[in-house]
Formats: sequence, C-alpha cells, structure tokens
Amino acid sequence: MDRVTNRQLATMPIGFKLNGRTVVGRPDEPIIETARRNGVAIPHLCYSRSLRPDGNCRACVVEIKGERVLAPSCCRFPTQGMEVSTESPRALASQKMVIELLLSDMPERRYTTNNEVDLWAKQLGVGLPRFAAREQPKADVSHPAIAVNLDSCIQCTRCVRACREEQVNDVIGYAFRGEHSKIVFDFDDPMGASTCVACGECVQACPTGALMPAREAGLEKIDKTVDSVCPFCGVGCLLTYQVKDNRILFVTGKDGPSNHGRLCVKGRYGFDYAHHPHRLTKPLVRRPGVGKSEDFIVDPADWSAVFREATWEEALELAGSGLRRIRDADRFALAGFGSAKGSNEEAYLFQKLVRTGFGTNNVDHCTRLCHASSVAALLEGIGSGAVSNQVNDVLNAEVIFLIGANPTSNHPVAATWMKNAAKQGVKLIVADPRRTDLARHARYFLQFNPDTDVALLNALIYTIIEEGLVNEAFVKDRTSGYEQLRENAQKFSPEEMAPICGIPAHTIREVARLYAGSKASMILWGMGISQHVHGTDNARCLIALTLMTGQIGRPGTGLHPLRGQNNVQGASDAGLIPMVFPDYQSVETPEIHSRFEKFWDTKLDNKRGLTVVEIVNAIHADEIRGMYI
Repeated sequence: MDRVTNRQLATMPIGFKLNGRTVVGRPDEPIIETARRNGVAIPHLCYSRSLRPDGNCRACVVEIKGERVLAPSCCRFPTQGMEVSTESPRALASQKMVIELLLSDMPERRYTTNNEVDLWAKQLGVGLPRFAAREQPKADVSHPAIAVNLDSCIQCTRCVRACREEQVNDVIGYAFRGEHSKIVFDFDDPMGASTCVACGECVQACPTGALMPAREAGLEKIDKTVDSVCPFCGVGCLLTYQVKDNRILFVTGKDGPSNHGRLCVKGRYGFDYAHHPHRLTKPLVRRPGVGKSEDFIVDPADWSAVFREATWEEALELAGSGLRRIRDADRFALAGFGSAKGSNEEAYLFQKLVRTGFGTNNVDHCTRLCHASSVAALLEGIGSGAVSNQVNDVLNAEVIFLIGANPTSNHPVAATWMKNAAKQGVKLIVADPRRTDLARHARYFLQFNPDTDVALLNALIYTIIEEGLVNEAFVKDRTSGYEQLRENAQKFSPEEMAPICGIPAHTIREVARLYAGSKASMILWGMGISQHVHGTDNARCLIALTLMTGQIGRPGTGLHPLRGQNNVQGASDAGLIPMVFPDYQSVETPEIHSRFEKFWDTKLDNKRGLTVVEIVNAIHADEIRGMYI
C-alpha cells in the first residue's frame, strides 16, 4: 500500500449525521462548513471563511451526542459516526441567548445596512433584548477613510485577525480586562494617528459596522455592484464596486486567484479619480490662436480660455484628418503610446491601429520603463515573458528569494502573502540596497551595495556550481548552455565578490545552499532589478539560478517579476511593443510578417519601430511630428 500523506488524509471523506441526516465531511473542514454545503445555516459572528476560526462568540454552538457541553461548530471538526444537532432545544437556546446579549449592547443607531447581529436575531426570532445596555464608547472619526464606532463592536476579533494574521500589519489589538476590554489601535491611539496603512481589511471583516467606510457610505442603499480588476499594480486583485446613481460609494474585495478577497489602500479607497471634476466628459478642441509652448499649463478652473467643447464627430474628424495629413507626408513621423491600464482588447486594437493605420511599428507603452528587460530575459531563457505562477504560491514554498522590490509599498497584497508565508515558517531572503519593511520578516537580509546585483547573483551561481548543488538531471533534460554558464561563473567567487557587493562571503554561501537545497524555492523581483543599464543581465542571473537548481514547474517554485501596472503583461502579450506583433512574434521575420499582412489585409512595415525613449528623442529631433497617446 502506498504511503498516504497528511494532506491526503485531510481530504478523505468522513460520514456523520447532521440533524438526523447523513452527510459527508472532511477531517480538515469544520462542522459549520459541512453544514453550509448541505444547506444548513448555523448562526455565527466571529467566524469568517477567510480568517482563522477563533470560537469566541459562541453563536455557532451545536449539540454533539454523548458530549456534556455544546461545541462551537467553527472550531470543531467531524469524526466518523458523530451525531450533530444544530437545532436541538439546548443548541437553539444557547444561540438565542448569545444573540440577545449582543443585541442588548447594540446602539439604537446602525452604521451598516448589513448588521449580522440583526440578521441572525431576525432569523432566530429574537425580539427586543431583556438586558441593560453597556456604557457606550465615543466615535472615532480621526481617520480619513475609516469610521470607528465601537458602540457597535461585539469584540468578535475579526478585525484583529484580519489586521494581524491576514494583512500582517499588526495595528489592531485587543486590550484591557473585563468590562473595560476593547479593540485598540497601536497603544490605544485614535485610528487616524495610528500606524494603520488603510488597507481596509478590518472594515471588510467587521460584522456589525463598528468599522465602516468614512462619511456613512455604508448606510447608502446600493443601486448595483460592478465586478472588476483593481486599476493599480500588477498583482491583479479582483474587487467589486458598490455603486449608487452611477457613482462609486465604496469598494469590497472579491475572491480572485491572486487576492482571495484582500485589497490594499489603493484598491479599496483609490477610486475618487473616477468622479474628479477635472476629468474630461466631453471632447475639447483648442481655440484658434492659442499657441503651444513647453512651459504652457492649462488652469483646470479656466479651461475654456484655451479649449472649447466639441461633438465627438467633430473631434474625431479633426484628430483623424491631422494624423492622416502627417501620415501621407511621412508615415514614419507618427507614433503611438498605449496604456497598460487598458484591457487586452484595447491594447490589441491600439497596436493594430498604429500598424495598419499609421503604417509604422512606432507603438509602445510603459513596459519600456518597467519590466522590458525582464521580459527580454524571460523570453530568451524560458520562452515566455509572463510570471510562472501566482504570487500567493509563496505559501507552498520553503524559500522565498525577493530582490529589488518593496512589495509593502508597491504591491501590498503580494506582500501580505509573503508575510503569511514567513509566519508559517517559510524562509524569506530579502536582497535590496535599502532596508524595506519585509526585512523584519526575513531569515536573511542582504543589504548589498547599489548597482552590484550581477556580482551578488553570480557569486550565488558560483557557489551552487562549486558545492555540487546543481540539479544535474533537470539541467541535462530541460536546459541548454549550462557549460557556458559554468565557465562564466568561474570569475565570480563569493570571496572575490564580497568586497564589491558588501555581503560577507560566508553569507552568500549560506544563502546559495538554502535556495538550492530546498524542496521549493521561488524568486520574485521588482524594478530594482529591471530598471538598470544591465537590467537584462540581472534577470538572466535570476533565471539561471532557477534553471540550474530545477526550482521551476512545481508548486512553490518559479519566477515572478512583480509588474507595475495592472495589465502591463497583457498589453505586451497583445503586441503593444514596437518589435513584435501579438504573442511576441517578430515584425522582422518574413513568414510572420506575411501572415499578419494577410490576416489584417494591408501592407505592414517590416522593420522594428521606435521605443518610448527613442520616440521622445525623435520628437526632439523633429522626426516624430504626430502622436496618438
């Protein structure tokens, strides 16, 4: 018989009785979840599927045959043959008593239309409470985005767990004793004066409205919800806009592959630009006689002195005729800048417009100033410019190697997964010239000298080769060029590189052993790697580290460049770059060029276009005279 792992055992079915009916659960699934799957709703307040079960509200108690006391179903797991009742007189009496006691402490005024105490009271038939109310604390409206109303707090600690265990920001705590116990921020500071980073995870977790979006947004009746992708960084968090009268009131996290409901301050509160008074809602045309100059600035309060409103038909004809006039005189004098914040479809259509309408390949976007060097190295090294796995796959790793990135600032949700992993025992290696917030969670913090990335990474490669840590089978079966790599690495011993990069040779060797020797190591990097004159070489070193140790293609392994914009990967895939058609097919390869000419039914330029930087230089040289941005 094959050996069964603990993970496999946790998924094996367990039969037990629930309210007299036989159901099938799992050893790793609490009774409350098995009940939910089988259509039985058990009251709960402190329990949330995304948080660690705490079992402190006792609203979810059930009766188990043969046991003297009631059991919290959020913390109790089934065993074979167990008989559970969620609706016995004892269980119902206890559930109702818990709800009534909590209801007695609720203020007359509600701060949310979805107070879970009210919802369960209604479902259980609990009327007006018989008990006296507590002394109510004052409201705290010191935070610009979050209103704190602890008179609605039931001390379920969902906000504490969301802050300390999910986001790992360690701001919210539970302080004092007895009737004086309460939720606090840092050292019982006002929330606005605390170290809160405004991720809003506590707001999303709160069941009673004690923590809510500021200015009573949670009391507004929503017209509709719109599911979308966060418009900021490249983590790819899913979210839901709560809309009334075509205005976004607040945002909630949606369960997606990269965020599983989590958001950061940008995704949760950075939506006011959609309703900003300076946002254009009608086309504007420059007035006759108003010239252009390099120091010209439009006063948003007096835009009509420079522009006049126009119809869409007039504006499109004016723009199109101007671009057409330049194209007919010299098609290479036109260029286009696309956006990494648009959809794949928009990126595809924009690059097609420039190539078929303008007649050139002068089309680019922000990847040129972001991870273009990483994409070039990835295409060269592994044949794909994309990340190899989701960022939350770090939870399956044994070692995380993070270099040239500050995720807590630039990719906060990604940082939460890394902090979760570190708290679970995953060994985090942070390499960066400056000390970042994640350094306090790291097993090794390599604060190397600026611009010495290649020296440090090649020293790691040298150590792995010298100490026989190379995955010979993987290298033989799945790679090429290893002999050249080994020959090149001979010049980069840790002892020789240590004075250059500033990291002791013994530390470099320890890190190399840790990365190469683990069952699963994952590399993540940011623009501290790519935004260099030798950015491609930096990325090549990381790819070499991965391939020579076989740390790719399994859970918890791989390469993950942390992208800057929310669809910079998709925009590049769709061809929004000057040297390739969609899917990274070279514009200079005759067979590919002919295929796209036939597909788009027009003649195309067969030379690579200008990049963002080259276009700007060409503008100064008066070679580019028209642009669509």
